[in-house]
Amino acid sequence: MKGSLRKRGNNWYYSLEMPSVDGKRRRVERYGGKTKGEARLTLNRAIDEYVNSGSLFKVSEISCSDFFEYWFKNYVETNLKENTQENYRSTIDNHLLPYLSDYKLKQVGPEILQDLLYKEVEKGFAKKTVAITKSVLVSSLRRAVYPYQLIKENPMTHVEMPKFDTPNLRSKEDLKILSKKEFKKLREYITPSNHMYMPMMIAYHTGMRRGEVCGLEWDAISFEDKTITVKKNMIPTKKNPDGTTYKITTPKTPSSYREIDIGDTLISLLKTHKKKQLENKLLYGMHYTNTNFVCTKENGEPVTPNVIKWNMDKANQDAGIDFDFHSFRHTHATQLLELGVNIKAIQLRLGHSRISTTMDTYMHLTKKEKRKAADIFDAAMRE
Repeated sequence: MKGSLRKRGNNWYYSLEMPSVDGKRRRVERYGGKTKGEARLTLNRAIDEYVNSGSLFKVSEISCSDFFEYWFKNYVETNLKENTQENYRSTIDNHLLPYLSDYKLKQVGPEILQDLLYKEVEKGFAKKTVAITKSVLVSSLRRAVYPYQLIKENPMTHVEMPKFDTPNLRSKEDLKILSKKEFKKLREYITPSNHMYMPMMIAYHTGMRRGEVCGLEWDAISFEDKTITVKKNMIPTKKNPDGTTYKITTPKTPSSYREIDIGDTLISLLKTHKKKQLENKLLYGMHYTNTNFVCTKENGEPVTPNVIKWNMDKANQDAGIDFDFHSFRHTHATQLLELGVNIKAIQLRLGHSRISTTMDTYMHLTKKEKRKAADIFDAAMRE
């Protein structure tokens, strides 16, 4: 909850933006003191009072629409990363409000929310999508209980995830995993002179995410140790005041901070690319965009997530291969599995928070691993 101060005459007043009711903004303004410092203390006490007792303003009639807007503005926008904000915004607009916009928050019980999830399944939404919808409901309504104190208990406590008839296993086609033949064809289309070449090769050799590749800087690469340290992430934004359309943030999760060992092939490509960047800098002179990014265009401008998306969509059509940039990450992980690399090592390399994520995504895809298990057992029995 945010507050503000203003001086009127010889006195200072504080104001608080409260949750809207029926779409109408509610703002409370009260006397804070003779000085700005006194008013600041009074404002902080008022916020504490509201958080602990909810007594400043009666909000029991708040609608679901108003509540989700209040939660998004006061929690999501101030605490979560921009890409998460976008995902939550989409979930609210497309999965929650179509069902709940006509209800008051206090009217929404477990039966309504359970029915919401069942209807999501009936509409054909994937298990992951329904799980995200459930997660957003749990998180938002938890804060409706505390600290907002708009309802007494979280109705999602009594709501279960719907059962899906088929296992949620994604095939190689779903993940758009590239065969060696397809990747070879792709390299014939995206050549070293193309500014998409280095992002593609880095992702293919490391399994790094798109934002991690775009945010990679030269000081994160050790040619001596043959490692890449993932410590930054680039996300797309609306046009910034400086004309850029990206923002550098921290990696996706704490486990996304990682050191990735790389081989001589990628080391060689990176050294050649760095030399080419220096040549381009001399060629373009004052027209060269100076950054420390590894993946740049010929004139030094960084290759952003939006640039990658546009170029990958075009390459998809022109090369006649069904893939996206995430295909390189999936392909890298699958190849490691088929080569017999330990699943824990793959988890750490990809930056997954849980090993179950790695196993659920990839383990069922590799026939070689299944064959390997049978052969090992059979050999042991023969001995």
